[in-house]
Amino acid sequence: MVWLCLGLMALACGREPSAGAGPAARAAPGQTRDSAGGEASQIPVDSGGGSAAAVPLDSTGKRRRPPPDSAILIQIATQPKRRTKADSISLVASIRTGLKNPGWPVKGPTPLAGSLLPAKRIVAFYGNPLSKKMGILGELPPDQMLARFDSIVAQWRAADPATPVQPALHLVVSVAQGLPGKDAMYRQRSDPGLIEKVYGWARSKGAITILDIQAGKSTIDSELPRLIPFLSRPDVHLGLDPEFNMHYNREGRIPGTKIGAMDARDVNYAIDQLAALVTKYHLPPKVLVVHRFTTNMLQHVSNIRIDPRVQVVINMDGWGQPWLKFDTYAKCEAAQPVEYTGFKLFFHNDTRKGDPLLAPREVLALRPRPIYIQYQ
Repeated sequence: MVWLCLGLMALACGREPSAGAGPAARAAPGQTRDSAGGEASQIPVDSGGGSAAAVPLDSTGKRRRPPPDSAILIQIATQPKRRTKADSISLVASIRTGLKNPGWPVKGPTPLAGSLLPAKRIVAFYGNPLSKKMGILGELPPDQMLARFDSIVAQWRAADPATPVQPALHLVVSVAQGLPGKDAMYRQRSDPGLIEKVYGWARSKGAITILDIQAGKSTIDSELPRLIPFLSRPDVHLGLDPEFNMHYNREGRIPGTKIGAMDARDVNYAIDQLAALVTKYHLPPKVLVVHRFTTNMLQHVSNIRIDPRVQVVINMDGWGQPWLKFDTYAKCEAAQPVEYTGFKLFFHNDTRKGDPLLAPREVLALRPRPIYIQYQ
């Protein structure tokens, strides 16, 4: 039986227990709204994210409130009133992190012809059809799932008409397990027939397919080669999930009992394999999605090699309340540029405490703007 994928996001990325009580411990940004409680009609253009100048004094000698910086303006324009003060503070802080980091946009090679990113935004449904609790891909019957998929894709097209949407089905093909299995690798490999079925669903919607590896106690260089026949197709791409990679001081642990880890050399191995396929078969560049919600689960990030034949997305894969997701995005994606960023939304886990699911408009407030969006 397919073991259920765990969403381990009890703490924000890299946060130490002594770091404080969360965003409420930070000073409020002083956001304001108009008297009618309305929101701006469009997202303001970034001005560089610089802090406001020294606060001037009014005619009575009192300090005037400084004008809001671009991060606050973006938050005001995009965040609905139903969000909490903690959500607003964390969103502003995350936007500032991205605006002030000189690594964005990443100074990489010019995208090759046929590259999906950044010309398009990928919007994906994630999971495995054999598990109803692993993600939306298996939660609903195929026709209902694909109808909901169409609805979500339409929301993103409406939220950002300037960026075309590339639909995607993100299938976990090596699924981490709580039991060792015949080879004691604590993962279950999907049959080629299942992969072909999901690939067919994707093609029926003009979508690409992303094949995801949860290696368990196996390794990326053991799991990836069996996917080469699929990855040799122009519309099939790759995902890596460090959460269930039980190496780098995780040896001996069962997947799901401790957050796993990958090193840059694992990512570079995948990049090299994909790049070789692009060259051999004259394919458009591949997309490589690497999940992350703690700094330690992806190590030596600065050593990841950028190759124009492979477009690397570091995907914020944590669940929780909006403030926690914004904090995690700032620490794990915006603060450590690689190439592109992604953002994952959980239909159930993100709303567990009564918070409405983040809308596309809210996610687009982040800087850098995520170019890969995943729903589980």
